[in-house]
Amino acid sequence: MPKWLIVAGCALVVIGLLLHFFPNLFSWFGRLPGDIRVESERSRFYFPITSMIIISVILSVVLSFFRR
Repeated sequence: MPKWLIVAGCALVVIGLLLHFFPNLFSWFGRLPGDIRVESERSRFYFPITSMIIISVILSVVLSFFRR
């Protein structure tokens, strides 16, 4: 368990550094077809359905490689 926490922490640091130094690298994320975005004068509602499905598939594939 501690090894997995260290790996997850390192992965989060790498993702954070990528987002900090290359902000346009993930500019497509959240603007995919299927992501629900409703904006009015007073409020905003955002529900990233397609983006979360893509993240789920990627994580499922990566974790299946680690389990074997």
